[in-house]
Amino acid sequence: MGALIPNRRTVIVSLAIAAVTIVILLAMGRTPICECGYIKLWHGQINDAGNSQHITDWYTPSHIIHGMIFYAFGWWMFVKRGWGGADAFRWGLPLAVLLEGAWEVLENTPMVINRFRSVTANFGYTGDSVLNSGADLMWMSFGFWLALRLPVKVTVALAIIGELVAGYVVRDNLTFNVIMLVYPIEAIAEWQAAGVVA
Repeated sequence: MGALIPNRRTVIVSLAIAAVTIVILLAMGRTPICECGYIKLWHGQINDAGNSQHITDWYTPSHIIHGMIFYAFGWWMFVKRGWGGADAFRWGLPLAVLLEGAWEVLENTPMVINRFRSVTANFGYTGDSVLNSGADLMWMSFGFWLALRLPVKVTVALAIIGELVAGYVVRDNLTFNVIMLVYPIEAIAEWQAAGVVA
């Protein structure tokens, strides 16, 4: 089998992993929804109290790209390398949800929140609402589904477009986030800060 097509069992496991992630985030004291008291489909500011609190924002493309990357990783593990046996490809989606869920938990620890605030364009970042984290899991799954259904070239093109659009509009994207979290570059920080509208 050449594609990571989940079956009923692995979809249920994926939903269970997502539910456990939500429970962990609530137990960590993350706010269920934006402290503003309402839910928005789209929030376009990255440096205010609504950032990462609603259903979609300028970081949604990053989570869709996570799904594409996790699909590629699962395909490499289960199809190309043959790890786990003949039916292991069914576990690509649960692996992706587990990786994304682990990131959502880690991302909302004080250590990572403070790191985001100190070295990335998100100097006002206070962590995600549980709603936003749940939506991020959903958008990652959508990216996984796109990678499952679309030709590789189209998937790669969509990922590049998502990065370029977010990078152009808000001077931040998955690539910049990874660079600035792992090895901050002052020139990028200055360029990002210059684009912030007061």
